[in-house]
Amino acid sequence: MTVTIFDRPDIQDFLKDLSGLTNSDGDPRMKQIVHRLMSDLFRAIDDLDITPDEYWQGMAWLNDLGAAGQAGLVSPGLGIDHFMDERLDAIDAALGIENPTPRTIEGPLYVAGAPEAVGFARLDDGRDTDGHTLLMHGTVRGADGQPMAGARVEVWHCDTRGFYSHFDPTGQQAPFNMRRTIITDDQGRYKFQSILPSGYGVPPGSPTEALLSALGRHGQRPAHIHLFVSGDGHRKLTTQINIEGDPLIDDDFAFATREGLVPPVMERSDADSIAAHSLTGAFAEIAFDIHLTALIDGVDNQLNEQRRRAAA
Repeated sequence: MTVTIFDRPDIQDFLKDLSGLTNSDGDPRMKQIVHRLMSDLFRAIDDLDITPDEYWQGMAWLNDLGAAGQAGLVSPGLGIDHFMDERLDAIDAALGIENPTPRTIEGPLYVAGAPEAVGFARLDDGRDTDGHTLLMHGTVRGADGQPMAGARVEVWHCDTRGFYSHFDPTGQQAPFNMRRTIITDDQGRYKFQSILPSGYGVPPGSPTEALLSALGRHGQRPAHIHLFVSGDGHRKLTTQINIEGDPLIDDDFAFATREGLVPPVMERSDADSIAAHSLTGAFAEIAFDIHLTALIDGVDNQLNEQRRRAAA
């Protein structure tokens, strides 16, 4: 037997009341959003015949998710972050804006306040002895295609164990290890030395893993490097590159892989290359130029204020 009550007038009045639409106080935008989300939830309960046991199981999972601080992890896992990027792409297309360097998700592990350097920075502290040396470099270009001096390139990535500084459960990493802000030189160039990162997975036994397992999905990510790039008169770009050859590039649980964000990784072992960079052995090299887009009527229409986080 199927019983539905969503369309009853008293239920519709109830939705308006719980969303605050029947009073003059509060935030009108919040009321609009809550009314829509609660309406969709009520309809889903009706349409899917969600039982009280199923509902309260979901509430228990939300409690576990909050206690674990994993809302920012399950969001990309459910494709919400990627959907937001697709919407921003569609908005840009409607405005006639092309993005030579694609945007992609930020992820939950950015930390503000990384040490700054001009032109070049060493990201790692040399203590991850399993790491293979990486040199990554490129030029930041503005909307006119010209190199941008003074642009900010914020870079962060994990170590060979898949752990990020400030979020390392072992406590082995110093603050801001493998995190830097590089100011481009007078020719718009940035360069950094680090190690090739590894991929990683959601914490075993976590609420995020429990949900993904129930969906028949894994929680693994390919190796990648995050970037925030900004410059005067231009929109801030949030993106990341994948490390070429990682087997999960096309099977990222966070759906972050995009065409144009898997640059070639060149292995350098010849003496001239090693000497030219004052290194002691073979290294990997990635060249990746970054193109920014101009402000829209003087405004960055994609800036997310919530990304301005304090250091963990």
